[in-house]
Amino acid sequence: MYLYHFGLRELPFTLTPNTHFYLGLEPHNEALAVLITALKTGEGFIKVCGEVGTGKTLLCRKVLNELPEHFVTAYIPNPYLKPDELRRAVAVELGVKQAQRMSTQLLTQRIQNRLLELHGQGHSVVLILDEAQALPAESLEALRLFTNLETETRKLLQVVLFAQPELDQRLAQQEFRQLKQRITFSYQLRAMTTAEVQHYIEHRMHIAGYKGATLFNSGVCKMITQASHGVPRLVNILCHKMLMLSYGQGRYLITKAQAKSAIADTEGAYSQPTYSKWLVSVFFVTLCVAAILVYGARF
Repeated sequence: MYLYHFGLRELPFTLTPNTHFYLGLEPHNEALAVLITALKTGEGFIKVCGEVGTGKTLLCRKVLNELPEHFVTAYIPNPYLKPDELRRAVAVELGVKQAQRMSTQLLTQRIQNRLLELHGQGHSVVLILDEAQALPAESLEALRLFTNLETETRKLLQVVLFAQPELDQRLAQQEFRQLKQRITFSYQLRAMTTAEVQHYIEHRMHIAGYKGATLFNSGVCKMITQASHGVPRLVNILCHKMLMLSYGQGRYLITKAQAKSAIADTEGAYSQPTYSKWLVSVFFVTLCVAAILVYGARF
């Protein structure tokens, strides 16, 4: 695609959460500090909420990589599980043998025994759930009961919830008041500012191997921030499309015209539409393909 054109080793704006591209912006650094501190002090429930695309999964993976060695982690990326399925998933993550064949009562006992065993070996156990807003009501209650497992001095299991704001709405309901009271630390991820967006773009380009002059000037970055609302996922989508257009046109600088085309073509991005989304999308794709064919014919 455009790797050779811009001297890149890899695509800088993929949507896959990759800690190789992690940038310690203020909101993510603060969230990471809250998480690590809370886990080290042995707190029961910790919650990190953020809008779609604000980097929760990337932060989750960063936490998994940053935890001290004495932590044992159970990671559940898709928690849309019934209570029994949740228990078995936790048991498997903790290394409980034959977890899929046991009765619920025996499974619960084996999980407790395993937690006590790990505690006796000097380990702290943390259960991390991504997309926690998808947990069914019964599973949220089962999760709360997990944290009843404790010694006289310490919880045997700590729980970290990464979730969209819908989780806060659910926890505000009367039926979840006991769980809400057990959340001792929480953090709300915010969107990026214009300065952070520019730093974010430059960082990802640098990590991907770019060594040339600035591609995305401050004016373009301001447009990207406004269109993406400072959401990293949308920033990635927009920047990827702009690089495609620039490559297709044989240019080495991102222009405002390219930014406008990418914004108009992207669902969820803010723009002042003058044409229908369908027409703009067709125009964008046609422009990219035609420009690449013409430019590529030169070589």
